[in-house]
Amino acid sequence: MTGPARLPQLVTRAGARYDQPLFLPVYQPRERVFQLAAWEGEPRIEGIIVNAYFLYKIREHREKLAADSSLKEFVGFSDLVTTDSGAFQGLTRKLYLSNKKIVRFQDAIGSDIIAPLDLITPPGDNRTKAEAKLHATEKRVAEALTLVERGILAGVQQGGRFLDLRHDSVGRLMELGIEYLAIGSLVPFFTGNHDLVFPAKVLVDARRTAGPDIPMHVYGAGDPCELPFMVACGATIFDSSSYGHYAQGGWYMTPFGALAEAGPILAGEFSCECPTCRRSPIEAIFSDAAALARHNLWTICNTVRGLRELVCTTGALEAYLERVLEIHAAWFPQSRLVPSWRIVQDTVLPHLDEARG
Repeated sequence: MTGPARLPQLVTRAGARYDQPLFLPVYQPRERVFQLAAWEGEPRIEGIIVNAYFLYKIREHREKLAADSSLKEFVGFSDLVTTDSGAFQGLTRKLYLSNKKIVRFQDAIGSDIIAPLDLITPPGDNRTKAEAKLHATEKRVAEALTLVERGILAGVQQGGRFLDLRHDSVGRLMELGIEYLAIGSLVPFFTGNHDLVFPAKVLVDARRTAGPDIPMHVYGAGDPCELPFMVACGATIFDSSSYGHYAQGGWYMTPFGALAEAGPILAGEFSCECPTCRRSPIEAIFSDAAALARHNLWTICNTVRGLRELVCTTGALEAYLERVLEIHAAWFPQSRLVPSWRIVQDTVLPHLDEARG
């Protein structure tokens, strides 16, 4: 398996170009991520994702955006700003919001990448339910394509745990003419124990079906240990609020897995060069959720930045993955990451190599 000679780029309607792989931290209006996680120097945050449902639901925000403020002015961020439709919130509540209304809202406020109101399909959904949600999502994508004028619409793959449905979903999205592919409802399949077999099958098949050039965004992916493996399977864009959620749980992210205690660091097995870790003792960071969040976000962004060089150098990504596997196995011997990746290497990645020629 060899990487491409050049970095793929996401090009917005305004002509702005962003190298991929790319990570988009989740932004919340009440907790501005780029203020919370501000650091000097690199890696800088190049894009964010904003929940358009919350912006629409909060009357004050909606009125301000309608009256005198674009989305980028509102969040105070001039680079790539993408939006989510609130589909995830639809799992737990009735949104009282139509696909047409939220798509038009995203487009009107100036989102670079717009999401339809797709139907989340958890692993537990049976085939009948997964298929119904898939068809409903396809209809909403088709409707949204007729509404978007300023941004790029994300065509969202659904299909749950059924590979044939996910395959059909991508094929239909390509027939509709989407320019940006989002992989929906995938993260729950591997968050439990780093088992990458099913996600790899989904991503490799989606990349083969969609072709080599279309941006492929995995909604909700944000573990720096797992992102390189998803890049090896063809994914190029990720978003998550994992850095904050992990910090609230006391987890310290590393490229080799998240630590609940500082043992490997105190033993000299790992050191971090982020500004937070350079300034503070590791024990203090573990006891401070805000410091953990800053460290975690830096770690994700730095990992993704490093992947850009790796994918451009023959054999470099594969060597990096082997290093991750070695250290991860030593730290987390019960994890499925290593055995599942060996299965992927033997049975899944050859199909991606065939597609690349």
